[in-house]
Amino acid sequence: MSELLKHPQVLKKLQAEVRGIAQHNHSITEDNLDQMPYLKAVIKETLRLHPPIPLLVPRESTKDVQVMGYDIATGTRMIVNAWSIGQDPTSWDEPEEFRPERFLNSSVDFRGHDFELISFGAGRRGCPGIQFATMVNELALAKLVHEFDFALPDGADLDVSEVAGLIIHRKFPLLVVATPCSC
Repeated sequence: MSELLKHPQVLKKLQAEVRGIAQHNHSITEDNLDQMPYLKAVIKETLRLHPPIPLLVPRESTKDVQVMGYDIATGTRMIVNAWSIGQDPTSWDEPEEFRPERFLNSSVDFRGHDFELISFGAGRRGCPGIQFATMVNELALAKLVHEFDFALPDGADLDVSEVAGLIIHRKFPLLVVATPCSC
């Protein structure tokens, strides 16, 4: 929601997509989610910039390998920095910018096959709840932007500072005025 408030044109585009689908159904269900590519792009872009767990579960090398010119010995413990991967300029154009459009014509997904976006990890130790989490996030966001218009309270400043730790979270609470949509 912070990124959507910071980028009102993205919020408007997302609301137009969701409300366009909902005008035929009057409510959003799981069945509608496949018809919302921009919603999926917004979620992917949010997870790229703000992975919930910035450092993934530690891994241990089972054999001697060489990765990108680095020798990794058997038994070496490694921690994957998902946040840093999402900010890598060799993988992303303007990586610090919130641009959901980058995912509209892209097959990159966070299900663990595309290593430039691994918000849920990858391989055997990838998050077992990825399907559930994805559907819940998509459905919740779609219902919110369908039913409400959002704005900051008068005089409020949007501080998007984050606190690093085991999980990344906002430094300050997000205060938002949600007004029921008249659509």
